[in-house]
Amino acid sequence: MPDQESQTSTDAAPDVLAEATAAIERHELWVARDLLAGHVREERDLEALRLLGEVHHGMGDLPAAGAVWFGAGVKGPEVDAAVRAWRASHGDDFGAMWRSLPRSVRQEPRSKKVEALRAKALEARSAGESTPDPAGSAASSGGGIDAAQIIAWVIAAFVIVCAVVGLIQILRWMVPGG
Repeated sequence: MPDQESQTSTDAAPDVLAEATAAIERHELWVARDLLAGHVREERDLEALRLLGEVHHGMGDLPAAGAVWFGAGVKGPEVDAAVRAWRASHGDDFGAMWRSLPRSVRQEPRSKKVEALRAKALEARSAGESTPDPAGSAASSGGGIDAAQIIAWVIAAFVIVCAVVGLIQILRWMVPGG
């Protein structure tokens, strides 16, 4: 059955591109953006990435267009301007730039440019310049106390104490003369 799944995935790309193109023709750029962004989150589709960059550019979101076009390997003067805007919007923070790429672009195999960005993000992280993990996970590189994590541990401890007290009370009811 894997052939059917891969066929379904392949068939979905022309549908998404056709729907997005129709939305663009209706001047509903936000619809096209949402369709394409959802598609390229899971599928590395260079045509969809190129079109998504055009949609972002048409909406005036140069940094988003630059990120997508960088990931797709698109070239041209508009692309260069958008990539400059993308870099400027992140202050050349390579970790932030890495995370702004669509997930499918960050997955292996990667283009040489994307792999170079990942390497710079990892290098910056190890130098302490960027705290989030450039590999895309939610882990951080330490160097501080996370308040949400402390709250989660306190709540977990409270739940465990309540469970133990409840178990003791149930055992008292069940054991005669206790």
